[in-house]
Amino acid sequence: MKSSTRCHASSEAVPSSSCLQTDAPETRGIGGEESSSKHTTGAESRVSRVRELLRWYGEYGRDLPWRRTRDPYAILVSEVMLQQTQAARVVPRWLAWLERWPSAEALAAAPTADVIREWQGLGYNRRAVNLQRAARVVAERGWPDDLAELPGVGPYTADAVACFAFGRAVLPVDVNVRRVQERTGVTFDHTCAQALMDLGATVCIARVPRCGECPLADACPSRGRRFEPERKQGPFEGSFRQRRGAALRALLNGSDPSDEEAVAALAADGLVP
Repeated sequence: MKSSTRCHASSEAVPSSSCLQTDAPETRGIGGEESSSKHTTGAESRVSRVRELLRWYGEYGRDLPWRRTRDPYAILVSEVMLQQTQAARVVPRWLAWLERWPSAEALAAAPTADVIREWQGLGYNRRAVNLQRAARVVAERGWPDDLAELPGVGPYTADAVACFAFGRAVLPVDVNVRRVQERTGVTFDHTCAQALMDLGATVCIARVPRCGECPLADACPSRGRRFEPERKQGPFEGSFRQRRGAALRALLNGSDPSDEEAVAALAADGLVP
């Protein structure tokens, strides 16, 4: 599978397709001329918003190292790490991971215990195990056309790798992209993917969006609104997740965790023999 075009547009020009879904049939017959005029005006307004968004991204977009590569393995690693960890914390971990295992073949050949140990602090350890399983599939058979066939790769991660690595015209919709689209009422396409991710992560944030800094604020129906907090995971302290983590660390260090229930749960997830 060959990559062809970049997945996000530069801030200097808007592609002919723009990064908004604007296709609509031109109305003919009675009232057709007026409807066509309205559609043209609406399209021009949308293109203007695209320009503002991409101009903002060119000035304020985050400089993240995985945006400077088209290597699908490196991008897959970044996407899995970002599932539960903020980007700023992922950067040094991603760099260290790629220094240690620079390719899918290198990760595939690594001892699983080392992979889990390197993953500590990045969230659910089974993601590391699935990442290695995916690397083994790639090392043996190459990258599949349907990336969701890889172990642990869901629809969003498949879309992200397809877009950012292989240049496919698909918009990866994470929580930030979804938030911007829902609040603005606009459906964007893949050329605005990274701009939307950064806007949602830094300006159109969950509870109190910074509308005064938003390039889309002028036409946004949600401007000035405040939002209820999203449901959060229960406290970690005293949770079964904490017990699992403690048991896994003990096993990796060669000691007895003395928590049979936690060990059984780790074994069910394939984290221990």
